[in-house]
Amino acid sequence: MIETVSKENLNEVLPLFRAYQEFYKVQDICDKRNEGFLSKFFQPSELGGQFLFRKENKAVGFATVYFTFTSTIISKVAILNDLYTQPENRGEGIGRELIEHCREFAKDKGAARLQWVTAPENNAAQKLYDSMGLAKSSWFFYTYNT
Repeated sequence: MIETVSKENLNEVLPLFRAYQEFYKVQDICDKRNEGFLSKFFQPSELGGQFLFRKENKAVGFATVYFTFTSTIISKVAILNDLYTQPENRGEGIGRELIEHCREFAKDKGAARLQWVTAPENNAAQKLYDSMGLAKSSWFFYTYNT
């Protein structure tokens, strides 16, 4: 089940967000700073949105969407900046469901597309993205038109 992150469930997302940062070897991880940052995406927010995936009443994944604009298509675009699933829940379709949810969120908010990048060595994520039939650049830049 996917739900919007809010003040009521933010504490469930924070450990996942920390694990995501650890995965990408972020230095100086600060839960208090993360809390302040993520609260900017509580709805309604023009900045974007954050979504939590719950399985058997436990938070097991999340995704964060940021809005920006691009001059190449003169339009608002949504950046899927964060996508994370607990290691023990990978391969269960959670990432795919979060991406689809973010795509609909982006479309509803008037974005022309949902796009993201991933680390070249993140082969597991690339396998998911490639299985979705998305456009892929030589920079591992993914685009999902809304």
